[in-house]
Amino acid sequence: MTSRLAGRFAELKAANRSALVTYICAGDPGYDASLSLLKQLPAAGADVIELGMPFSDPMADGPTIQAAAVRALNAGQTQLKTLEMVRQFRRDDQTTPLVLMGYYNPIYRYGPEAFMRDAREAGVDGLLIVDLPAEHDSELGPLAREAGLDMIRMATPTTDAKRLPAVLDRASGFLYYVSLNGVTGVGQADNATVRDAIGAIQQQTELPVCVGFGVRTPEQAARFALDAQGVVVGSALVEQIANANSPEQGVKDVLSLVSALSAAVKQARN
Repeated sequence: MTSRLAGRFAELKAANRSALVTYICAGDPGYDASLSLLKQLPAAGADVIELGMPFSDPMADGPTIQAAAVRALNAGQTQLKTLEMVRQFRRDDQTTPLVLMGYYNPIYRYGPEAFMRDAREAGVDGLLIVDLPAEHDSELGPLAREAGLDMIRMATPTTDAKRLPAVLDRASGFLYYVSLNGVTGVGQADNATVRDAIGAIQQQTELPVCVGFGVRTPEQAARFALDAQGVVVGSALVEQIANANSPEQGVKDVLSLVSALSAAVKQARN
């Protein structure tokens, strides 16, 4: 059986276009607004959704997503509620791939075996665990594969040719290429450098490569969409929530930006 992620990337490849991968933090700014936003992302143009699992020490994230995690946790978001959001989403949408992104600690506290069982039952398609590199695959990898969940790996500008095979080993779903060193939402990547990196990665894997970190505008998304199989936008969306004068306005502002990003990505290769 083809996974939702594999199916979606196959569809997009046939259409000769890149995926728009959108990140939001579960429970930001509150459960109801966050669930409303999640349900509306596909219609606005999101091809794949990354749903952040809020954690109190998100060391790979910049100030924007750190603040989102704080807002979500202060509003009472838990791992149980995050999985319930996925269940609610799946009642209306059985086709859009959804990846949980975050850190190992909340999964460890939940209990890895129970978490994998519940995540699969809820309708999660994959996991991107920032602080579990390939060398620690044994922590979650076997459980994820047994549950039929993709384990998505990350490569960075410092991932050299010697380490790349280890990163790709038993990776599935897609490869998340971090376009610049540092934390999310800070800086801007150089297109030529990213293009070269994607080319080197594609010589070693058939996995789709999605580029994230430092992608903020439709223009930037369109440029990366020329070479990558997916473009990930997170901090720029989360900022819309932070800057809005109400949760409802934040949802509208995120959806508006997603629509603009989607249009740019769709037109990139035309």
